[in-house]
Amino acid sequence: MKRLFWVGVGVAIGVSATRKVNQVTQRATPAGIGTSLGEGLRELGAGLGAFGAEVRAGMNEREQELYSLVEDTTEIPVRPQAFVEPTPSGRHARASRRGPAGR
Repeated sequence: MKRLFWVGVGVAIGVSATRKVNQVTQRATPAGIGTSLGEGLRELGAGLGAFGAEVRAGMNEREQELYSLVEDTTEIPVRPQAFVEPTPSGRHARASRRGPAGR
């Protein structure tokens, strides 16, 4: 019974070692290196995207804090409104309707 146990342990260790060696040799091939490199670049891209999102969120939060601070210390509202072109009025309105030559 002891011999059968040790044979089983030897077979298990042999199978495990063979699999590890095959994995290492697969990684050493050009295809394995390319796969590893691709996975690394994918992880790096995901990390950079997350970092950029955190930076943008921090910038927006700080911008809101600064706008609130300025609004608290001044009487004029400073928050930028939507970018809307002002409607032309007066002399400039007539000139813009006639065209660039002003005729």
